[in-house]
Amino acid sequence: MFGFKRKGRAGAIVALTVGVALVAAGCSGTAGGDTSGGGDGEGNLAVTFLPKNLGNPYFDTSNNGGKEAVEEFGGTYEEVGPSEASPTSQVQYIQTAAQQGVGALVISANDPSAICDALDEARSAGVKVVTFDSDTNPECRDLFINQASAEGIAKVQVDLIAEQIGDAGQIAVLSASANASNQNAWIELMQEQLAESHPNIELVEVAYGDDDDQTSFDKTAALLQTYPDLKGIVSPTTVGIAAAARYLSTSEYQGKVALTGLGTPNQMREYVEDGTVTAFALWNPADLGYLAAWAAQALITGEITGAEGDSFEAGKLGSYEVGADGTVLLGDPFVFDADNIGDFDF
Repeated sequence: MFGFKRKGRAGAIVALTVGVALVAAGCSGTAGGDTSGGGDGEGNLAVTFLPKNLGNPYFDTSNNGGKEAVEEFGGTYEEVGPSEASPTSQVQYIQTAAQQGVGALVISANDPSAICDALDEARSAGVKVVTFDSDTNPECRDLFINQASAEGIAKVQVDLIAEQIGDAGQIAVLSASANASNQNAWIELMQEQLAESHPNIELVEVAYGDDDDQTSFDKTAALLQTYPDLKGIVSPTTVGIAAAARYLSTSEYQGKVALTGLGTPNQMREYVEDGTVTAFALWNPADLGYLAAWAAQALITGEITGAEGDSFEAGKLGSYEVGADGTVLLGDPFVFDADNIGDFDF
């Protein structure tokens, strides 16, 4: 089910002290880096990270993990990306990376198919393509670094909301964009799990905040106005859950409407401390970017081809094995609450 075997790593998540760095060029759609050269003679180790959008704290953290890894294996790092997470907004950055002749492109896809033509062209030019966080169609890339199994991510969110609302009542989902492959996969599995194991919970709507803070804030308000009996909201996106928490924290619904989903400790700490949120989940995004960068290095140097059963070393994270469909799994989701959130800084 999990699509991987992992060796030599204790625990699904580590308490790294990772500062969330704002991208200095967020408005212009590019960030600083160096595409010159490629490391120490083991191949073209110029690695470009392309998140869904810049200025997103989640990707700030994951990309910092990628930069750390690239520096460890002696490559050169660059981060580029759009300011908005739309289906085709990443195409120009893929084309530019291919023209620059980078060794690998590490990308979180805004759409599973809209960028495939551009990725195919990049791969034809010799660029290794590693997706992370949100996948493309498998034939469009060499590897996918998955944060956790889709089943595990869906289950932890369903379990959390069920516990928080007494396993009964109306809930809504506040997602990212309607085209986000990871969000859609999780939501589909959540719907299945609710139907199978939680018959007294009714999912009344899936709303989309487009991974934009203000849009997600407004969608939260709309959900609460539309469904006066709403008991809880699940937001499987770090932007969405933070915006929803911000709305709930100063509203009449604080402590009455439960909120859970996927968030970072630094984003959610104040809302856990003031009682707006009881518990939420995530993996360590810095580890995800770190693993994706090492996977890119392994492809560039020929340590692996991306075939099922290939194994590679990922620095401090240990050894990982490629599973079916070219997927490598980071680990299991981790639940953050008032008892442990102070132990994490990312």
